[in-house]
Amino acid sequence: MYDYDPYTFLTPVPGFTLTSTSLTDGATMPLAQVNAGGHPGGLDLSPQLSWAGFPAGTRSFAITMLDPDAPTASGFWHWAVADVPASVTSLVEGAGDARESAGLPVGSLTLKNDAGFPGYMGSAPPAGHGPHRYMLVVHAVDVASLELPADATPAVLGFNLHFHTLARARLTGVFEA
Repeated sequence: MYDYDPYTFLTPVPGFTLTSTSLTDGATMPLAQVNAGGHPGGLDLSPQLSWAGFPAGTRSFAITMLDPDAPTASGFWHWAVADVPASVTSLVEGAGDARESAGLPVGSLTLKNDAGFPGYMGSAPPAGHGPHRYMLVVHAVDVASLELPADATPAVLGFNLHFHTLARARLTGVFEA
């Protein structure tokens, strides 16, 4: 596992609480959250998430999952969702279904992950590459919509979040193939 943490390079913002019944911060990712095509027993289910304590001015949320340990210069984006309504403070396990994201609230925008499809892709480090961290982040956003086009990349989402994030909450799972 590596020490690189991309969030240390962003402008500091307050934190809030993020919990999950699917995974424990710092622990091994459960098979339900692992890539089905890359590991026997993997199910590609986005984790259950609940959040609280975000700033009063929050108008929407964005949710991302990044593997900063991927053998690339930019990590690997497994999940990117923008424009989750501010009234939503939890998602059920599987809400970010790998192909349809049908369990996400109306108005949410699911962007293509680095595998090329909109939705959640479970953890999938290359075999023998060592443990990878999967940073699940909920961003409290100061606008109801970031007004991103449907074909925006997670990097474009991150760029826009730089200007609109009020607070951030994070859980990190670990997986090794």
